[in-house]
Amino acid sequence: MTIYGIAALGAGLAAIGAGIGIGKIGGQAMDAMARQPEMHGKIQSSALILAAFVEAVALFGVVVALLQAAPAA
Repeated sequence: MTIYGIAALGAGLAAIGAGIGIGKIGGQAMDAMARQPEMHGKIQSSALILAAFVEAVALFGVVVALLQAAPAA
């Protein structure tokens, strides 16, 4: 397996990890809102911020994986 294959695998794992993380955030937020509907606004804003953080980390992982595969100039 070449460095390109390994980089593609790393980028795919970062994307899968982000999907799992955002799914867990959304699921737990729905559970929390079902238990305490009066906290809907705070829970929703916190979940959106956390999802943005997860997405940023995943994007960073994809960029690092693809930079490793870039040919040296």
